[in-house]
Amino acid sequence: MDSISLRSLHSQILVRKQLRFLPNTAIFNPRISFPFPPGINRHRKHYHPLVFAVSSTPTREEEKEMDVKPKSGRGKVCLNVCLDHQVKFGEHVVILGSTKELGSWKKQVPMNWTEGGWVCDLELKRGESVEFKFVIVGKNKSVVWEGGDNRVLKLPEEGRFGIVCHWNSTRETVELLPLSLEEYGDRVEGDGHNESTTDALEVGTSPFVGQWQGRPASFMRSNEHHNRELERKWDTTGLEGLALKLVEGDKSARNWWRKLEVVRELLVGSLQSGELLEALICSAIYLKWINTGQIPCFEGGGHYRPNKHAEISRHIFRELERISSQKATSPQEALVIRKIHPCLPSFKAEFTASVPLTRIRDIAHRNDIPHDLKQEIKHTIQNKLHRNAGPEDLVATEAMLARVTKNPGEYSEAFVEQFKIFYLELKDFFNAGSLTEQLESTKESLDERGIAALAMFLECKKSLDAAEESSSGLDLIKTMRSLSALREVIVKGLESGLRNDAPDAAIAMRQKWRLCEIGLEDYVFVLLSRLLNTHEAMGGANWLADNLESKNTGSWNNPLGALIVGVHQLSLSGWKPEECAAIENELTAWQEKGLFEKEGSEDGKKIWALRLKATLDRTRRLTEEYSEALLQIFPQKVQMLGKALGIPENSVRTYAEAEIRAGVIFQVSKLCTLLLKAVRIALGSQGWDVLVPGVVSGTLVQVEKIVPGSLPSSLEGPVILVVNKADGDEEVTAAGSNIAGVVLLQELPHLSHLGVRARQEKVVLVTCEDEEKVSDIQKLAGKYMRLEASSSGVNISPFSLDDRDADSFVKNLSSNGSSTVEVRGTHDSSGLAVKAPYSNQGSSSAGVILLADADALTSGAKAAACGRLASLAAVSDKVYSDQGVPASFCVPAGVVIPFGSMELALEQNKSSETFMSLLENIETAGLEDGELDKLCHQLQQLVSSLQPPKDIIDSITRVFPGNVRLIVRSSANVEDLAGMSAAGLYESIPNVSPSNPTVFACAVSQVWASLYTRRAVLSRRAAGVSQQDATMAILVQEMLSPDLSFVLHTLSPTDHDHKYVEAEIAPGLGETLASGTRGTPWRVSSGKFDGLVRTLAFANFSEEMVVGAGPADGEVIGLTVDYSKKPLTVDPIFRHQLSQRLCAVGFFLEQKFGCPQDVEGCVLGKDIYVVQTRPQPQ
Repeated sequence: MDSISLRSLHSQILVRKQLRFLPNTAIFNPRISFPFPPGINRHRKHYHPLVFAVSSTPTREEEKEMDVKPKSGRGKVCLNVCLDHQVKFGEHVVILGSTKELGSWKKQVPMNWTEGGWVCDLELKRGESVEFKFVIVGKNKSVVWEGGDNRVLKLPEEGRFGIVCHWNSTRETVELLPLSLEEYGDRVEGDGHNESTTDALEVGTSPFVGQWQGRPASFMRSNEHHNRELERKWDTTGLEGLALKLVEGDKSARNWWRKLEVVRELLVGSLQSGELLEALICSAIYLKWINTGQIPCFEGGGHYRPNKHAEISRHIFRELERISSQKATSPQEALVIRKIHPCLPSFKAEFTASVPLTRIRDIAHRNDIPHDLKQEIKHTIQNKLHRNAGPEDLVATEAMLARVTKNPGEYSEAFVEQFKIFYLELKDFFNAGSLTEQLESTKESLDERGIAALAMFLECKKSLDAAEESSSGLDLIKTMRSLSALREVIVKGLESGLRNDAPDAAIAMRQKWRLCEIGLEDYVFVLLSRLLNTHEAMGGANWLADNLESKNTGSWNNPLGALIVGVHQLSLSGWKPEECAAIENELTAWQEKGLFEKEGSEDGKKIWALRLKATLDRTRRLTEEYSEALLQIFPQKVQMLGKALGIPENSVRTYAEAEIRAGVIFQVSKLCTLLLKAVRIALGSQGWDVLVPGVVSGTLVQVEKIVPGSLPSSLEGPVILVVNKADGDEEVTAAGSNIAGVVLLQELPHLSHLGVRARQEKVVLVTCEDEEKVSDIQKLAGKYMRLEASSSGVNISPFSLDDRDADSFVKNLSSNGSSTVEVRGTHDSSGLAVKAPYSNQGSSSAGVILLADADALTSGAKAAACGRLASLAAVSDKVYSDQGVPASFCVPAGVVIPFGSMELALEQNKSSETFMSLLENIETAGLEDGELDKLCHQLQQLVSSLQPPKDIIDSITRVFPGNVRLIVRSSANVEDLAGMSAAGLYESIPNVSPSNPTVFACAVSQVWASLYTRRAVLSRRAAGVSQQDATMAILVQEMLSPDLSFVLHTLSPTDHDHKYVEAEIAPGLGETLASGTRGTPWRVSSGKFDGLVRTLAFANFSEEMVVGAGPADGEVIGLTVDYSKKPLTVDPIFRHQLSQRLCAVGFFLEQKFGCPQDVEGCVLGKDIYVVQTRPQPQ
């Protein structure tokens, strides 16, 4: 085996040793270190600083970082597998093979990422021959297998071994390298007592040095620094703006203080140019590469003592604190600022003194050490530090410390003691002290409460470190809570901001507080990791599900408590604090509420699990948003700056992944995944949700979103889309008339516009949230598959060539078990061509139509239905269900601006000819060259500029006097029809008033213009409706401020059971459901004849849309929702009563309109309002 492979394996062994108990935190915070637990042998040669000065940067691994490494038992061989290969950002590597331990070719076995490659530990049966391959999994869950034959490995009878493999080299000869128990990573038992800080100093490697990737330390006996400088190359091709400014600055900034000055100038300049976020991102990336040695610092540009660096650091720190205290600072800016703080040196008084760090000068002139050692200390550390200090000085000092303490007694105790003190001082200058050291340094500035919180945390931490792996979940939770209490004190102290006249000492102490606050967040990563491994050892999700099955929720307390702490840390870090607080409240409430035998008439265990699942889904969404923010922030800038600054490709590729994996957000996400899996097992869910049932076959194609052009034009025949994301407002067939089915890889409301349209378009629609199933589905991309979806489950299976012709159709399930058949190809839309019910020529209206007088001919089907609803509402209080539940409802008052009003406005504006010309051209406009987009934009611009006739505004003012708030809604002649619901296709503008005629007129013209959006045009084109036949009336109704909004389907959309009404309910306005915000509503089903209520899902929208107290300006505001305070979530009696009332209303309307209905409405106090009903798509 070549030496590179051996070094790679050796590097992985070193990394795994560090990750034994405490994953290396230096990847993202090189300033605060966590000392090794006492069980780790600090005298191993592998921890020599000179080794780590050239090793790869270890990072926190994804799977079981701190497990006890397996010991080779009877009949077992322990194998450490290393794939010496790196992948693109967002991808990861798994291994599959022929044995159960390797997933039996079905289940992916994850490998752990390090900058030296991908690693995993396996325990395999002795003497067997195993086959395996490596697989790269993309960020969209796509998979790429190694090429070539399967790898084959014959295992020995016993022992511990390591192998190093290379991607796509499946025929390479792989050598089994014997490993000792120590090398394999097993812990050497300690002596049971804690070692002092000075003991740890002698042989340990600090995280600051452990993450070093620059040149290794070497000792000089003369001023040879210039002879050791590396040639650097810069590439500014394609750079501009702040990135170019930074790189050009780096060219002339040879030493550390000048590089710090580049950052200071970049930040100050960005405040004037309005490019703050970009400046922060560039600064964070640049400083990290400096601190890891990937951007080297040299002597030059004038000699300055460390006080120069300290002064610049203070300027940068003050600027960062000023930015952080501003209300306008975005979550993204706050996130990046936290990455910068740990990269700045200290500016305490001893470091801003005119001659700082003088102890090293005295050490270098001692007479009790050899002359050669004196020269090495003088030229390697003293002179370098006092002329041009840089991060490499701490690396050299730590290496020297290891050297002088290696052989006790070799050097005088007085010299060694002084060198240790200097090392502590230098660590303090670089802010590289341990978490305990940093916290201890703030004690003098804490009040009584802070001192008590600090003492409690340090005591818990000490006990936890002493207990090592024997620590219980309760001990971990206790430590987490003490940490949270301490961090709250620090964050509270930092909230006051930094005064302009603050003395230097106060600013320096504030920096310590800031670093302690960040370090405490980092330490939560360690605690959460240990708790996760504890639960995995007990059986993970299956163990939790088994306990829930036996009604024992006590076993859930620790993971739920840990999740609450983890989310709280995100809040303290400034990431969406209101959302975090709501999630914390919900999790705490569900934990305290416990499990009841029954909740109302429903099974208590199911309700407990469904309620918890909603909050866990919300938590997972929070972690995804955080990760997406990092992905938007770093990768592009990292790639750009990495190329320009000559950073190794591997460091560039792994930067953002390291930031995600190294943060507490990663452990919160893992904990959330564990709990969600347990909930799904308990509910008997396979991770599937069926929105539109049916059976289809087609080629499986993966896309990011459902948009026109997402399918290859060369693709023929039926298609089943696998879609990563959707906002619920898409048109399926507008993206391709041959789409037979959709598998969406996220949750979605059943009665969303996408769900409604899929039912109407006869497209089978399912969602999947199980990661393993998603991975399996994505492996099938490009293959011809059969998708079967029903209320009993979902199945995706290969479809043979012989079966295609015999079964190339869609079967839509109905309530009686029969199926209808539609030949595949383009949907037959001949029955959908809706002609305008009047001639546009000369049509006009001099006023408005009262809602009671509206009909389809003048006002559209939506307004006509609302008119009839108003009549039905008057008699609904006399109607009751078989269970005596009232079907009473109200309808908001309203008027209609009839068909022809827009055309009249065009005539008055002298724009009719232009309008008709654009309308004719849009009929045949193509998609490929952007012609359609251009014409749609021109049409919308033209119509949006129109002013409704004055007499219309006056008439509405007479009907709605005063400052009443109104909603302006569409009522086109091509919506709310049996064959064309067009749900959500056209605009509605809430919160306007005729008392502000400018805003009101703008709302009317916006709704008119929505007739010509790209999506609306393509929808009509797909339905075979001429664009010239489409016209728009306007329905103006009184604006309500409801507690809840709902959508009813009076025929079960999942299994077409006519006996049930299904409702989806959201908090606040209907815009909560229609806005495309990720999340799910409450879902309930209620029997029309037996009154049986079933809760299908609990709501987890993060925000509810409400009418604000401000002016009627056409806007609504979003308020964070806490479902622990929502009766529909916590009160089973209220949920049961409301479900039955909605069922009674829906059934009454179904009977009156003669067919299943899609009903929209809201709940205000004790009243139910219905604002719309249309034929339910079948």
